[in-house]
Formats: sequence, structure tokens, C-alpha cells
Amino acid sequence: MTLNTEPASTAEYLRPAKLIDRVAIVVGGARGIGAAIGKRLFDEGARVILGDTNIDLARKTAASIGPADRVMAVEVDISQPDAAATIVDRAMQSFGRLDILVQNAAIYPWTLIQDISAEEWDSVLGVNLRGAFLTARAARDPMAAGGGGRLIFISSITGPRVSSPGHAHYAASKAGINGFVRTAAIEYSSLGITVNSVEPGNILTEGLKAGRTQAFIDSMSAAVPLGRLGDPEDVANAVAFLASDDACYITGTSIIVDGGQTLPESKDFAV
Repeated sequence: MTLNTEPASTAEYLRPAKLIDRVAIVVGGARGIGAAIGKRLFDEGARVILGDTNIDLARKTAASIGPADRVMAVEVDISQPDAAATIVDRAMQSFGRLDILVQNAAIYPWTLIQDISAEEWDSVLGVNLRGAFLTARAARDPMAAGGGGRLIFISSITGPRVSSPGHAHYAASKAGINGFVRTAAIEYSSLGITVNSVEPGNILTEGLKAGRTQAFIDSMSAAVPLGRLGDPEDVANAVAFLASDDACYITGTSIIVDGGQTLPESKDFAV
């Protein structure tokens, strides 16, 4: 028998899309991690709605991902009581179903505890934590009517695993998401809806690049066992897995995407 040693064509390496005919909402989808999630879900075959307060940027991102009949943008402030219901209704009107909802929207001002006003505290928890509650509540019935679905919340290692000065409200909101996920997973289990979260470490987004010096980025990278900060696509990969049938028996848990950042007891413990 003669073996074919010629390299395989690109087409032979293409994996089958796992989200054909699914409909997904990504809240906070205009940039960074949210935009990467929207693109990955689209690449897997889903029709996608990007929700964001920055509607102009969301429309630009949607256009860069795919055609208007498969990717659209909706202006939404997820902290507002009716916003989640509005974007879910848009999905039902446009595509007739809802299978996946990713709540990625978050704000993270840097303020020490003694300087945090009640208004700032409420603002951070309003977007980050109340947004999770509102989206889960709005998505429940449409997903159940379609036979089930996937709720995925972007948490963080900040709060559930580690923290730093100036992020008390952000850490509290992200730790709260993980607690909420566990309860929602139990309540929604009989409806065929799984509920999970993803905890990113330091991800090299546009915001991080703009707000941090290269020296800081290099220092943080050196503290990560895998030797680099994460890319938005690293988080999107975890979301795509949780959104797929491959994760049908996973609920009430979280995937840490941090390159091992939270593993060493000290940054000096490197191999």
C-alpha cells in the first residue's frame, strides 16, 4: 500500500460548525471580549444579536462579523429593568427563537472603598450583577419554549479567586455572579437550560492596552505560567464550548481562563 504523504487540503481540516440554526444574544458585544464571542458564535453557525450601550460601535462590529440578516446590533443598557426583555423580544421577532444568551457587559471603575459613593456602588452592581439577573429572567421562557438553552455569564478571577485594591465593587459583583449561577442552574434545570460562567484572567483587550503601560503588561505576562496575557478569543473559545451540545451535561459551574495565573502561591514560584 502506498501512503499519501501530500499535505491535506485546508478544507479537510475544517471542523463542522456546532451552532447551526441557533440564535445567540451577546450583551456587551461591541468590543473586546464581547466582540470576540459574537464572532466565534457566528463562525459556529449561530445568528447573533450584539447588545451594547455604544450602538454605533456595535453596528460597526456586527457589520464586520457577518451579513445584516445574520448579525445585528441593538442598543441596550442592561442595568435598566426593561432592557433585557427588549433585546430578548428583538431576538424572537427577528429570528423566532433564543438558544444562547451571553451577559458580558461590565463596568470597572478604580476607586478605594472609602471613596466609593453609594451611587457608584449601585452603578457597578447594577450593570455587572443585576444585569445577570435581568437577562436570566428575560431569557427563561423563550428558551424553555424552544426546548432549552444556554445562559453564560462572564465573571472574572477578580472576586471569586483573587482581588486588588480599588475593585471592591467590581469584585463583589463578579463573586455574586458565580453565586447567582449556581441557584439559576438548579431552578432552570428542569427546563433544559444550562447556566454557567467564565472567569477570565487578564485579557489583552483594547481597553487594557489603552489603560496600562507596556511595562505593566510585561510584568503581568511574566506572572502567568503560560507566559502571556489572554486574548479575547481565548475567552470566546470557552463560551463557544459552553454554548454547544458538547457541554449539555455541564451546569452551575465556571471555567477559569487565565493561563494559570491564579495557580502559583507567589509570582516567584516559576519553573
